[in-house]
Amino acid sequence: MQELQTDIVIIGAGPVGLFAVFEAGMLKMRAHVIDALDIAGGQCAALYPEKPIYDIPGYPSILAGELVEKLKAQAEPFEPVYHLGQRVESVTGHWNSGNQNIPITNKSSNYQITTSAGTVITCKAIIIAAGCGAFGPNRPPLEGLEQYEGKSVFYLVKKREDFRGKRIVIAGGGDSAVDWAISLADLAEKLYVIHRRPKFRCAPESAARLQALADAGKIELVIPYQLARLEGSNGRLSSVVVSTLEGEEKTLEADVLLPFFGLAMELGPIAEWGLNLTQNHIAVTPATMQTSTPGIFAIGDIASYEGKLKLILSGFAEAAAAAHAAYAIVHPGEALHFEYSTTSGVPKAAA
Repeated sequence: MQELQTDIVIIGAGPVGLFAVFEAGMLKMRAHVIDALDIAGGQCAALYPEKPIYDIPGYPSILAGELVEKLKAQAEPFEPVYHLGQRVESVTGHWNSGNQNIPITNKSSNYQITTSAGTVITCKAIIIAAGCGAFGPNRPPLEGLEQYEGKSVFYLVKKREDFRGKRIVIAGGGDSAVDWAISLADLAEKLYVIHRRPKFRCAPESAARLQALADAGKIELVIPYQLARLEGSNGRLSSVVVSTLEGEEKTLEADVLLPFFGLAMELGPIAEWGLNLTQNHIAVTPATMQTSTPGIFAIGDIASYEGKLKLILSGFAEAAAAAHAAYAIVHPGEALHFEYSTTSGVPKAAA
């Protein structure tokens, strides 16, 4: 068992969690970061590192993986400690005056976090930046799917070049399906997009670009169809069979299937912490991002309040609000003299 001590523990190493490290560091607060994934960056790193993001201020377009690297570099001067490949198993309050552990619903001067790897961290505040919890792909209900997974069926694109010259079938009608169809159209030998209805659940501009590629013959829209079965051997696809609701079938010669049906989210132990939860989201006070438990904050997609926008840039602002609110807990009685970064520069890591 490893016992550690810090000012703030940040749960979740996605973009918003990484920026929270920076904001805490600017206020001279030390941070440890815990994430169930074995890499920092959350979905941006694990699911779509080569997917472009268009709504980060100052970057007309930036790849998700590149954004993660820049956020890590921004946080690096504050020497964060990463505990990756671990998930938080329990959180208890811990009084300074003794060793009595109490439920986190009580006020306490410190919190003690225990991870699945046996790491124990005592801290003064917690920032939950866990997205919507641990995630995994929603798998299509196809017989024999497992033998193709990781060989011909993939739920994410790590490197676009891996798909050059391939016959690709993309299934789904959301942002991921449409965005990857647009991105891979110039690499694929043949690219099909399967959807059960003509209308796509994506940004209007993306839908227009998809239709333009279809009109130009670079993409074939297979509508209204859905996945029926896979054909091939030894994990290698030869074709994907699709069908209409009436049972009319069509066979698409294919090397690769990319099913994008969203992610299955699970909060895990966070759901047991006594926080104010609504549909797997944590209610917070928007001015401070504090939850129903003093000293515990939530930011990013997991945080819920009236007028919430689920955007990375909103999460960045929430990280700043949470860090400033946590300052009074980490440094009780000390006045916070706010300065813009252009004036203060980047302070050294707290001792």
